[in-house]
Amino acid sequence: MATILQIETATQVCSAAISVNGKTIALKEEMASNIHAGSLTLFIKEVMDMAGLQFADLDAVAVSKGPGSYTGLRIGVSTAKGLCFALDKPLIAVDTLQMMTAGFLMQQKDCEGLICAMIDARRMEVFTAMFDRDLNYVLPTEAKIIDENSFATELAVGKVTFIGDGAMKCAEVLQNEHAAFSDLNFNSAAHMSQLAYKAFTAAQFEDVAYFEPFYLKDFVLTTPKKKV
Repeated sequence: MATILQIETATQVCSAAISVNGKTIALKEEMASNIHAGSLTLFIKEVMDMAGLQFADLDAVAVSKGPGSYTGLRIGVSTAKGLCFALDKPLIAVDTLQMMTAGFLMQQKDCEGLICAMIDARRMEVFTAMFDRDLNYVLPTEAKIIDENSFATELAVGKVTFIGDGAMKCAEVLQNEHAAFSDLNFNSAAHMSQLAYKAFTAAQFEDVAYFEPFYLKDFVLTTPKKKV
């Protein structure tokens, strides 16, 4: 049996879940700006209580590794690593875009074609990757500025469903009969369960001491403008 604590903080969603053998049994999440630092540990305690577990009962800790928000990822990964150090449990890293796609496919079992997961970066830029229905990569993860020619090759072949908080802002640009868009949120620790369990059974664990989030782009520190 694999009992896994799962943490997702890559976007504005702060989410914690417990899964047993790939099935989610407890979930606590909220979407709001700048709540991760103050809420994540409370959410973890809440799902542990909901599942009736002590921390010693866990077999592993899984965390959404990115890409996504620099601050959110640092909070999630730091918390996960701290728990793994303290409990002597293995760390599992789950690709955020693949996790989103897994969540979409759980809800849209009859979906045809490819799935393109998008996380809003800034302006018309997104963090994105494209997958088939078996969660295999069709296009690798990249930071991409979207224009009317984006994904032209894939859209020429067949249907592509764009998901994530970066998808809807691209809807007007990606005008194509084969393009579909979902405005639902799939950034949830609940959607990590099957991927985390698969990694656990394959013993695909991270080095707790050296693991870092997958930021994809360097963090840029900006200086606030002086008030006149």
